[in-house]
Amino acid sequence: MTPQDLPESQKVENYLARNGEDTLSNQELLSVLISPGERDHPAPEIAATLLTAFDGNLKDLFTATIHQLTRVEGVGFSEACKIKAAFELGKRAASSCEEDYPLIESTDDVVPLVLPHMVFLKQEQFRVILLDSKNKLIRTCIISVGSLDKALVEPREVFRPAIAHAAASLILVHNHPSGDPEPSKEDILLTQQLCLCGAILGIEVIDHVIIGISGYTSFKKRNLM
Repeated sequence: MTPQDLPESQKVENYLARNGEDTLSNQELLSVLISPGERDHPAPEIAATLLTAFDGNLKDLFTATIHQLTRVEGVGFSEACKIKAAFELGKRAASSCEEDYPLIESTDDVVPLVLPHMVFLKQEQFRVILLDSKNKLIRTCIISVGSLDKALVEPREVFRPAIAHAAASLILVHNHPSGDPEPSKEDILLTQQLCLCGAILGIEVIDHVIIGISGYTSFKKRNLM
């Protein structure tokens, strides 16, 4: 069998092997995850249909459920599971594990820890990163999960894990599902309130970071706290 006689999916795989995965389009990368098998349409065609179903939006494809994926013509349960598994592996690889980055010296050290987990969330989520007296990471805690544009945050819930784990300081983090990391008036007011609570408790609030698709905002760098 000559290279020209190979199924389209195998041609893509061969091209990936020769030239690297970063040279492939989104459609070609997805087609690699589609099992060749016996089917009415070739894998690249199914991959194109899949992208079209989500308007080419990788964020929506990334967060789609197994059920939503299998509603796309040509995508079976096995393919949907492979797609979800591939995205999860990519997310984990992009995320810096806590053991690799135990020392938090700046906001730039915080973002790699949380961005892969929060950037595609469809609901607003509020987290705290707990640090010891030497700015070493203790753990990251989810404080609240809200609606599409708001997460209800109570000061006592923010500082409860900090007290329980004897944290010397903490960093506030939340995402904006809209993708715009610009802080709202409510975000600024909440940050000021939490900084005051931290001062009373002797637990310093070092920064507040908002995660968005287009990047992130550091309240400390913006002099908003």
